[in-house]
This record gives sequence, C-alpha cells and structure tokens, in this order.
Amino acid sequence: MKHAVYPGSFDPVTNGHMDVLTRAARIFDTVTVTVMHNARKTGKHLFTLEERLEILQAATAHLRNVKVDTFGGLLVEYMREQGNSVIIRGLRAVSDYEYELQIAHLNRQLGDVETVFIMAATRWSYVSSSMVREIASYGGDVSKMVPAATDKALKHKFAALP
Repeated sequence: MKHAVYPGSFDPVTNGHMDVLTRAARIFDTVTVTVMHNARKTGKHLFTLEERLEILQAATAHLRNVKVDTFGGLLVEYMREQGNSVIIRGLRAVSDYEYELQIAHLNRQLGDVETVFIMAATRWSYVSSSMVREIASYGGDVSKMVPAATDKALKHKFAALP
C-alpha cells in the first residue's frame, strides 16, 4: 500500500490545494494532509491550527482515502514516525519549482524520502492563500477560488474582526 503526505500551512486551503490533493488521492492508496505547526509562526496565521484542521476536514470529507493530521517539527521526522516515504508538493509556476526543489533535496538528504510534484491545474495557478486572504479581508468574493468550507470560515473570520 502506497501512502503519501501532503504537508502545508493551508492558511487557508484553496481550490489549488484541493486540485493537487484530489489528483494525489487518485495516484496513492492513502494521502494524509498534514497541517504543519511552526511555533516560530504562532500568531502569524489568519486561522488557528484548530480552525485550519476543521476547514480541511470539511473540505476533504468527500475523499475517502484522505485523512487530516498535524505535526510540529521537521517533516522528515513526521514521515519517519508515520512510516511514510513520499511527500506531495503542488506547483503553480516555475518560481515554485526552484524553492520546492531545494526543499526536496534537503528532505531526501535528511530523511530518505521522495517528493512527488503535482502541477496545479492552470485555472488555479494564480491562486495563493495569501492572495485569497487579502481579497477576503476587503470583502471580495473568493468563493470560486476556495472550497465552501474555506469561504464560510473566511466570511466568519472577517466579520468578527474590528
């Protein structure tokens, strides 16, 4: 049985993330979406770790072979603990590739893991979590860029802010 891990901050999860995840779920027997917790970034995320987990659980409920988890620390340690050896990373543009290639090489050196790159569909190549957050913060409609669970959470979050 081949298992893969799709790590990220997912703050928030976008349709680009879901596109990569859905396609990975067709390739691998199981995929774990791992919301990485970075103590150095505490307070810098729009959504708390718990909120991001809830959004992802709702957004992935229809994908039977996908589970949601969280981990803090080195990804290769998580991979070792879980007995996994394949990391999924989504790419939107060439600029993503350069950065992700460096990380993939480091992860292979540190933990004997392989990285599989999946190109996001062209229609999502311009969508990033940071852009979605900014548009939503001004009351813009991001409903076509994010899963329904994310859209609902963004509306709730920005309605609650002063």
